[in-house]
Amino acid sequence: MNNRRRLIGVVTSNKMQKTVVVEVSRTFRHPLYRKVVHLSQRVKAHDEIGCQVGDEVQIVESRPLSAQKRWVVETVVKRETKTADNGVEA
Repeated sequence: MNNRRRLIGVVTSNKMQKTVVVEVSRTFRHPLYRKVVHLSQRVKAHDEIGCQVGDEVQIVESRPLSAQKRWVVETVVKRETKTADNGVEA
């Protein structure tokens, strides 16, 4: 194993070619005010696997691949299950 950072997030967009947008959420308690803080950041990651929107993926940092891509999708932790109710609006 190498010492590159690895994060787990959810794919929010896959409309680009070989690029997905991954939202990484982080929850922690504020050191002074003791309030629970929820932070999220969206990063662009290189995708050779073919991830779908809603998949939970593990990304690993890499060399700069383009002007905005510094991450690569390593594995899919959990696939998004498609049901008849998903995406149907009344």
